[in-house]
Amino acid sequence: MKGLGNIGNLFAQAKQMQQKMADIQAELERESVTGSAGGGMVQVTMNGKQKITAIKIEPDIVDPSDLSMLEDLIVVAVNEAQDRVQEVVKERMTSLTGGIDIPGITS
Repeated sequence: MKGLGNIGNLFAQAKQMQQKMADIQAELERESVTGSAGGGMVQVTMNGKQKITAIKIEPDIVDPSDLSMLEDLIVVAVNEAQDRVQEVVKERMTSLTGGIDIPGITS
């Protein structure tokens, strides 16, 4: 019956990992990162779930005759914030998996 003990340990480890994953997910929701463009004239803040929580636009950058530039800066800032969130997520998941690359979790 030694094999059943190993299965029990495996289930216990899986449950522990599942709890750690839930903890990390909760931490990520509270995490806040900011991406910026135009030398900080446009800033986008996201939580660790890639939900935008704030956008800040310096009034000096708003030119009604050139909205495409503002739109481009917003896109750049959003993309930068998303990249930073992905870095944070990868870092947290790597700590969970002990550095083992598990597709769908760390990539």
